[in-house]
Amino acid sequence: MPESMSAATSDARSPMHSFPTICTPRGPVPQAAPRWNPQRSSSMPSHRYRSAFDRVAVPLTGRSWPQARIERAPLWVPVDLRDGNQALAEPMDTPRKRRMFDLLVAMGFKEIEVGYPSASRTDFDFVRHLATSGAVPDDVTVVVFTPARADLIDRTFESVAGLDRAVVHLYIATAPVWREVVLGRDRAGVHGVVLDAARQMDRLARARPGADIRFQFSPEVFNLTEPDYVLEICDSLTELWDASPDRPVVHNLPATVEIATPNVYADQIEYMHRHLARRDSVILSVHPHNDRGTGVACAELAVLAGAQRVEGCLFGNGERTGNVDLVNLALNLHAQGVDPMIDFSDIDEIRRTVEHCNRLPVPPRHPYGGDLVYTAFSGTHQDAISKGFARRADGASELWEVPYLPIDPADVGRTYEAVIRVNSQSGKGGIAHLLRTGHGVDLPAGMRAEFSRTVQEATDDSGAEATGKDLWNLFEAAYLVPGRDGGIALTSWSAQTGPAGEHRIVCTLRVDEREGDYEGTGSGPVTAFADALAAAGVEAAVLELPEQRPDGTGTTTAYARCRVGGRERWGAGRDASGVAASVAAVLSAVNRARG
Repeated sequence: MPESMSAATSDARSPMHSFPTICTPRGPVPQAAPRWNPQRSSSMPSHRYRSAFDRVAVPLTGRSWPQARIERAPLWVPVDLRDGNQALAEPMDTPRKRRMFDLLVAMGFKEIEVGYPSASRTDFDFVRHLATSGAVPDDVTVVVFTPARADLIDRTFESVAGLDRAVVHLYIATAPVWREVVLGRDRAGVHGVVLDAARQMDRLARARPGADIRFQFSPEVFNLTEPDYVLEICDSLTELWDASPDRPVVHNLPATVEIATPNVYADQIEYMHRHLARRDSVILSVHPHNDRGTGVACAELAVLAGAQRVEGCLFGNGERTGNVDLVNLALNLHAQGVDPMIDFSDIDEIRRTVEHCNRLPVPPRHPYGGDLVYTAFSGTHQDAISKGFARRADGASELWEVPYLPIDPADVGRTYEAVIRVNSQSGKGGIAHLLRTGHGVDLPAGMRAEFSRTVQEATDDSGAEATGKDLWNLFEAAYLVPGRDGGIALTSWSAQTGPAGEHRIVCTLRVDEREGDYEGTGSGPVTAFADALAAAGVEAAVLELPEQRPDGTGTTTAYARCRVGGRERWGAGRDASGVAASVAAVLSAVNRARG
């Protein structure tokens, strides 16, 4: 192969790179497509799949969930230690499980699924550790998970011996494909297995009269199961376990594999909510997964539809694309003015702990917890955020109303330092914000555009982000040192005020390597300095001279916009003396205009 061809075809960044033809849509434009949409049929075999509507019919009319509002948090139940743990390449050992459990308790979770004790010695030992170590607070209930098999139910009850409170969670797959392919049973056969398991659980719980043992049932793959069949099984268990308002049963309805838009799941949940027997004795729970990327939407709509309890994982860990993300869900409520009833005030410590226990990273764009979720690089975003912060500093309402930031980063323990970061996409507002917050330099509005061009050139050349230190170095080089290496330099000067109020400046100037003594007069020290420049042969008009008050170190920053020979430029000066800062700003602007 010729060297030139090899280089062109091996570099994916090359403009000559082409994708494989297999990825190119080759079908016709659909006849019903409007003229503005020229998309063609793809080569993917979409015809092999059925829609959810073809697989499950939901007999629901008169929906109420679209008009509902979430006004209080559901009961959150983290399943990181069971469902999330089963999804790890390297499942947690007891020390990592204990660290995760302690985190969940500290955050305020009151019901925690802690394991699948019949599945492994590690899970069994961890439940025993909790039962014997006193690690479970009095107001926290642990949940243990078991399939509908007699020997595994016995093992599960062994694991919780000694615990004052527990929920034993029974599950079996109920959807047609699972019944036929996995279990080899019809509807009646699966129902019979569930009833036998439920009776066994009831006997074992009654054998421990001093313990508060409640029951939970999950018809696995609920969202692909016939609604009438799920209702039949759930109602039979509610009766068998003699559920009551003070000892309710949990019916947990999983979207085990997401197969439809979230509104379909909401319809399914509302149907169950309306038709479950002894509704005041049932806690209606949901367990969404994220195969379609809509797990959070499914959970929120399910709560609107009547769900009272939500199972999920911190940051969405779980099989395939994960369980629903409890961090995202709870902080969504917080952003709507609803107390999530869970403490996320140190989101970075929560994330560090979860990453340690799961040995999986949290992506930088992950909602609320990622490194970059409160960071703006875009100029328009930065300008809006900067103005929002400025408005709050002026004593605006207590309500949080900062553009592009749905919550105050401080609520979750983040500082404002990384809210605005500068690269080649950034604009004048963000650059000015960083100089103001990081270095106390508040650029006048007219100066921001000029300095942003300097930053743009630097970031375009480097292709990298400009840190706060980088911005200061650019500002210092552009405005605070002009004239040191040529141009006009002020070697020495003194100012006097005459008896009539006129100002007089006597100074030594070096102009283009020629040094001389000059003096000027005016109504103020700056106009007097401009007069001295004119005496040296430099005609400069001072157009603007905003001055910034002294900062915490007593330093004044002054800014000047000057016109020299038809060119206008800004300059800046910093000094303990306001007059000296103003003179330095004029000199900076003049040098930049002549440069």
